[in-house]
Amino acid sequence: MNAFKLALSGAVIAMTIAGGTMAASAEQAIPSRVRGTITAVSPDSLEVHTRDGKDVQVALTKETSVAAIELTTLDAIKPDSYIGTAAAPQPDGSLKALEVHIFPASMRGAGEGTRPWDLTPNSTMTNGAVGSIVGSDGRTLTVKYQNGEKKVFVPADVPIVSIVPADRTLLKAGVKAVLLATKNADGSLVARSVSVGTNGAAPPM
Repeated sequence: MNAFKLALSGAVIAMTIAGGTMAASAEQAIPSRVRGTITAVSPDSLEVHTRDGKDVQVALTKETSVAAIELTTLDAIKPDSYIGTAAAPQPDGSLKALEVHIFPASMRGAGEGTRPWDLTPNSTMTNGAVGSIVGSDGRTLTVKYQNGEKKVFVPADVPIVSIVPADRTLLKAGVKAVLLATKNADGSLVARSVSVGTNGAAPPM
């Protein structure tokens, strides 16, 4: 396992934990997502203006991984592609995608499964391999994971992105990002991973 996969695998697994229902008493150890726009960068920290209007500082460590989030299209998803999708549950048990992200080959298997997510109320995150692309319009995916599968409809207006390993040269004021961060006992935040939108895009997950 290369360093990027190791770091980002940890981040995805941590996202899994964050999306779960661990007790509030364990808050210090539970990573959380910080979504917003980077406003300042130093060698060891970022300042971020969050979507809900807060300004927060997040420390960077040598273990903090960086990924680029690049807009793509549904055509980039093929049978056996390994993807993740934040989605809203539908009454028939299927999912309606809020976003879809395509993992690099080195990330195959990361965060596999389905779990609660915090993008919108009742949303879920499902990571798995695309088993088929079906439907008369070709916008329904079967996503398979260990011990299960989900049928996911991808509306035409939801963002589809690729995750690409990157480095800290992407960390600039003005770019949109989603960080996975843990909170120290003193309340300060430390980034495990930073996913940065490219060409003005916002990471949709």
